[in-house]
Amino acid sequence: MIRNTTTSLPLSLAPRGLSRAQAAEYIGVGVTKFDEMVDDGRMPKPKRIDGRSVWDRMKLDEAFAALDDEVGLRNEWDAL
Repeated sequence: MIRNTTTSLPLSLAPRGLSRAQAAEYIGVGVTKFDEMVDDGRMPKPKRIDGRSVWDRMKLDEAFAALDDEVGLRNEWDAL
């Protein structure tokens, strides 16, 4: 995750609240896929702080851990 250079947090301290784009990047997907995952319940809904949506990094970790692993799944391109 790229840290904003104007932050006063040390690099070793990850922020607890993430923006939509940061949350998507954190779990390794684009924002469109992240939105789909929030809509279908695979990722948590954000907390609202005034007019801002903020995702809890710890809840993202829990949701990511609960995702199925790719064991046994095949990509159609693997046979080529």
